[in-house]
Amino acid sequence: MTAINSFPDGPSMPIFLRRVKFFLQPLRYVEDFAKAYGDAFTLWGPSKENALVHFSHPQALEQIFTADPSHFEVGRGNRILRFLVGDYSLILLDGERHQRQRQLLAPPFHGDVSRQAPSGLRMRAYGETICKIAQQVSHEWQIGKPFNIRASMQEITLRVILRVVFGLDEGQRLEELRKLITSLLELIGSPLMSASFFFSFLQTDFGAWSLWGRMQKLRQQIDELIYALIRERRAESGQNRQDILNLLMSARDESGKPMSDEELRDELMTLLTAGHETTASALTWAFYWVAYLPEVREKLLTELDTLDDPQDPSAIAKLPYLTAVCQETLRIYPIIMSAFFRVVKSPIEIMGYKLPAGTAIAPNIYLAHHREQVYPQPQKFKPERFLERQFSPYEFLPFGGGNRRCIGMAFAMYEMKLVLATILSSFQVSLVHKRSVRPVRRGLTLAAPAGMQMVATPLAKRVSKAALV
Repeated sequence: MTAINSFPDGPSMPIFLRRVKFFLQPLRYVEDFAKAYGDAFTLWGPSKENALVHFSHPQALEQIFTADPSHFEVGRGNRILRFLVGDYSLILLDGERHQRQRQLLAPPFHGDVSRQAPSGLRMRAYGETICKIAQQVSHEWQIGKPFNIRASMQEITLRVILRVVFGLDEGQRLEELRKLITSLLELIGSPLMSASFFFSFLQTDFGAWSLWGRMQKLRQQIDELIYALIRERRAESGQNRQDILNLLMSARDESGKPMSDEELRDELMTLLTAGHETTASALTWAFYWVAYLPEVREKLLTELDTLDDPQDPSAIAKLPYLTAVCQETLRIYPIIMSAFFRVVKSPIEIMGYKLPAGTAIAPNIYLAHHREQVYPQPQKFKPERFLERQFSPYEFLPFGGGNRRCIGMAFAMYEMKLVLATILSSFQVSLVHKRSVRPVRRGLTLAAPAGMQMVATPLAKRVSKAALV
């Protein structure tokens, strides 16, 4: 047991140099510190009152995720995103406000697709939409000609968001919103804009010619379209829409109060940024691994051949090896390196360390996913590990944990599986340059290199199990 009000050891590297390394070499940054200091290490700010402690041991993560939420302030650690998602975003709220908003947001994202209940039928309809969009985008590829896999995955996930969340199928507003969102997210993911998240002096609006100024302008234009759509929906009557925006507008809290226009706007922006970009990155990695490891692709195709109805979303979602491929994709290179920072409000003990108020805690997802004791050969892509055993929420946590676990987790996994299955059933997708790659920084996330090129060829006709019966 360590002393009261003690911290794990940590590097004495100057803060500016540390931030430069974190920006340029995010994986090396945490890997080097974990190698030197173990499962927990402290990164000091300008004074002893500014400490960020990284934890990756399953026991520590369990203590953090199961602790009374009143011990922590989480919204404060996400204020860097306030300029984009607004004050009412779920990720910036704490306490009763967070609990209320989470209860309002959760129902539209859940439902068993195999059941005939309204939520199940709705999820099945969402699944059919996802498959249709994946088919549309992939059939736009020119056979045998290189294409940017990330751009295609972003196009799929954006169309899914606009259709499933916003209920937009066609028209000028759809095209305007699609164009603006694409421009905004590409700008946020650019190297200089990514740097602005870590070096505040870059967050200066010098007008339309500056990156920050362009970002603010794009966000304002998106806001205008979103508020116009909300006003239009409120004016409608008798429309039996099943898109998530309509469900959110119909939701009521315990006192019978609906979300305000501002709350709806902020949650929609959160879904756009968190649900679109992250899923596109995960899908890009999944196609990389399937192309890089032929044995993974062959096992997936063999499993897909067992489907009686290859167009049935519920059957696709239950495929065990497909599920394991998606899980291993999120394990080996999680899109977010750490779960949401928790700022300690009242002293708490984690793994024997008595942390005082003001300490920031980072549940480190990447390091937890690369513990040799939990995942032998952690740098190896091996979906079978998820078929051999079940991992606890403190060993496998790509969507965070506790009361801050991503509310769209089930939907994101559903979308990943359906897009992979739909495209792999029609095309063989191969890397133009088959070489090992590592994640690079994209805004606050990690992603595959932006220029990754792939080529698609029609899949040779295979005889399915269903056809043999």
